[in-house]
Amino acid sequence: MEPAIIVGLALAVLVGVSLGLLGGGGSILTVPILTYVIGMDSREAIAASLFIVGATSAVSVLAHARAGRVRWRTGLIFGAAGMAGAFAGGIAGGYIPGPVLMVLFAGMMVATATAMIRGRRAKAPVAAGAGADSHGSGSATAEAGAATGIDGEARPGLPMRRIVLDGFLVGLATGLVGAGGGFLIVPALTLLGGLPMAIAVGTSLLVIAMKSAAGLAGYLFSVQLDWPIVLGFTAAAVAGSFLGVRLAGLVPERALRRGFGFFVLAMGAFVLVQELPKLIPT
Repeated sequence: MEPAIIVGLALAVLVGVSLGLLGGGGSILTVPILTYVIGMDSREAIAASLFIVGATSAVSVLAHARAGRVRWRTGLIFGAAGMAGAFAGGIAGGYIPGPVLMVLFAGMMVATATAMIRGRRAKAPVAAGAGADSHGSGSATAEAGAATGIDGEARPGLPMRRIVLDGFLVGLATGLVGAGGGFLIVPALTLLGGLPMAIAVGTSLLVIAMKSAAGLAGYLFSVQLDWPIVLGFTAAAVAGSFLGVRLAGLVPERALRRGFGFFVLAMGAFVLVQELPKLIPT
């Protein structure tokens, strides 16, 4: 086995840890690893990341569901809208030049990193109780119940049109540049859905799995994948996701997000340095 493949598989474990622990960040790491470490073409790397992140998220969501951290109806509504956007983005992305896609992806990395470093602003009133206690205390549970119903499902008063629109736009980004959008989905679920942080993380994995499947379907019209490498990377990421799920709630969230945010920001800058010169006419 080539050294680059070994290094890539080791880094895949980090991808899984990020997904299991944070409910996002998988694609932000996967695409650069596949492109610059494994040596895949940009479009192939984006398509492969959709499979890897989608499969890893699907496994992780089951672990979160066993712990009661998934709101199925809310996730399915957001995810269904996202699938439509992801399929359209996947088809379009298959015909956009690789360097353009990578610059767009780097822009997504910088935006994601900035949001992680700054942290979420004060939550809307409907989610105030939930945001104050992400460990599910009585007050947080009461507030979440008011926002989502006793069983945690979306109540009629929620702005469903906004949820569907946000789901579609996040899905479009997913399909176009291979970014699962976990760090866009989690704030949307906490602000619009009134979900506690821990439940938003688990629910976001359901949405990511759905959108990734749709985006991959769009890409497969124009991209061929190296399945042995993709499946090996996926297996390593799934293993890492189990560790991430176990660490959820044990690692200080603010410190983790800021540290990871600075790391993603550095990677985004690296991708821009690598890809922007390719867009300059010579």
